[in-house]
Amino acid sequence: MKKKLLNYIKLFIALYLFGFTVLGISQNVQEFKGQIIDKNNNTPLALADIIITNSNISTISNSDGEYLIKVPNDLLNETLIVTYLGYQKSEIPLQQLKTNPTIQLNQAATVLAQVDINKPKDAITLVKKMLELKGDNYLNQSVSMTGFYRETIKKRNRNASLSEAVVNINKQSYDNSRNDGIKLIKARKKVNYNRLDTIALKLRGGPFSSLFTDMIKYPKYIFSKSDLLEYDFTFSRPTQIDNRLVYVINFKQKKDVYRPKYTGKLYIDANTFALTSAVYNLNVENREEASKMFVRKKPNRAKVYPTEASYRVNYRTKDGKWYFGYSNIQLTFKINWDKRWFNSKYTLNSEMAITDWSIGNPLVYKKESKTLKQNSILLDEASGFSDPDFWGEYNIIEPEKSIENAIKKINKTLKQS
Repeated sequence: MKKKLLNYIKLFIALYLFGFTVLGISQNVQEFKGQIIDKNNNTPLALADIIITNSNISTISNSDGEYLIKVPNDLLNETLIVTYLGYQKSEIPLQQLKTNPTIQLNQAATVLAQVDINKPKDAITLVKKMLELKGDNYLNQSVSMTGFYRETIKKRNRNASLSEAVVNINKQSYDNSRNDGIKLIKARKKVNYNRLDTIALKLRGGPFSSLFTDMIKYPKYIFSKSDLLEYDFTFSRPTQIDNRLVYVINFKQKKDVYRPKYTGKLYIDANTFALTSAVYNLNVENREEASKMFVRKKPNRAKVYPTEASYRVNYRTKDGKWYFGYSNIQLTFKINWDKRWFNSKYTLNSEMAITDWSIGNPLVYKKESKTLKQNSILLDEASGFSDPDFWGEYNIIEPEKSIENAIKKINKTLKQS
């Protein structure tokens, strides 16, 4: 590796993804592909939850509202269920999607009369109740999950790195303190080091960082008991998801708190007080303190600081229990170099969706998997990009247009090399 790559930034949330054994796609599944839109204005609905009935097979729509889901042949008579915050649930027989793959959702009209029945008097009381009831509301036994992880790095608006992986997650029950474990099933990664200039962004722990946004399992990263005292909590207008009333709580750090904290919204089920989703951002106004949270090593002649750090976590429910379903993290960094007129801007985006899970019996994989550590370092491997059937029967998040274009460019480069 070139000497210039010896100077690098190690960021707190990141991953090294690399290729493994390629599985051939079988005829045991059928693909269903389409788009989810608002029925009134045809706006694409990003990050809509998609689940197949009588199974735990699931995925999520991409930023363009597009979905792709692979369904085993023995489930082809089942129904696809789509849920989206603020919209009515939609249920479509899979066979119907063959002729009409576009799914239209109707906005939900919140029934305000229900809001005050069991509503706590103040918002912080509701948040405390949400955290206290995790043992009742969330999975209380370990489960084996399959997840799809994608991570991109852009320098300004140009792709510099693309990583994708299927992982197996040993998700510990929410009422014990053990951390989750991750095994890498298969992955592919391509990095354009020339586009990264004299810095190689070495990313650490990617799928783990996605799991750590699960604030019910890991409240210490945002809402420990002491952290709660550093926030102001207020009620916002309620909404609905899956035909259930949802309280909306705004939170932001108090003005006299020096350390960078978060600002965002919590969406809490009105009946069970379970967290259904959360969207939040780190306060990066204090550049020096914010940088300490991410930068582990950098060149002496560079100043590195985050300009954005945004997070999202979604939960799904089955048989009265909630579980981690999706996470998205976006980080933007500026790098100011000594004796240079222009700075560098990098954006890192990572997301992970749970695509299947099983209680008791671990999900079975055809090839040997590799246990990941939070600081795992593997080698780059781009060979999987040239194989159209690389993912086999595994469900993935349908790539958006910019990622599709990046994959096409990678394939073109591989053919020329």
